Amino acid sequence: MSQTKEVHNLSLKAYKDVFDSLYASLCIFAKSYVNNLDIAKDLVQDVFIKVWEDKIAFKNELAVKSYLYTSVKNRALDYLKSKRYKETDHMSVIELDVLNKESFYLKEVVIEEASSRIEEAINTLPNKCAQIIRLSIKEYSNNEIATHLEISVNTVKAQKKIAYKRLRPLLKDYFVFIAFVFNFSD
Repeated sequence: MSQTKEVHNLSLKAYKDVFDSLYASLCIFAKSYVNNLDIAKDLVQDVFIKVWEDKIAFKNELAVKSYLYTSVKNRALDYLKSKRYKETDHMSVIELDVLNKESFYLKEVVIEEASSRIEEAINTLPNKCAQIIRLSIKEYSNNEIATHLEISVNTVKAQKKIAYKRLRPLLKDYFVFIAFVFNFSD
């Protein structure tokens, strides 16, 4: 779906494309509110069902993302305020207040969007290079990566250097955005 193209309502293909590209990120985003992946999945599915049933119109891709993230946040907050949640789990008014703040919402959206972009960028790397970077992100040391992948430490270092060189131009705009949001949202 192009950002300049007018979209009056989502066709089945456009709906499926949006669902496929955002479902996982929205579930993780919802989990940051409700702390339960199964409930998060249900909330996200509810939002997608509402979009489909109500044939909600969007002007561009940014409007779709904005609507979905906001709807998932609102659905999660409604769930946390619900009688069902209050009977089974307990959250203080202060904890609920923190989740309701715009800064929490912005941070969580940025984390999910950045994670998606980083994963897309890593997927452009050769397989071994991508494996090394994923392990590095999980805070494995060079020695641990070498042992895990049965390669030399020098190979790990060389592959990391190649990966960083390829990833830097792909992700430079996101690093600036993340730094901006985290420095000014509190």
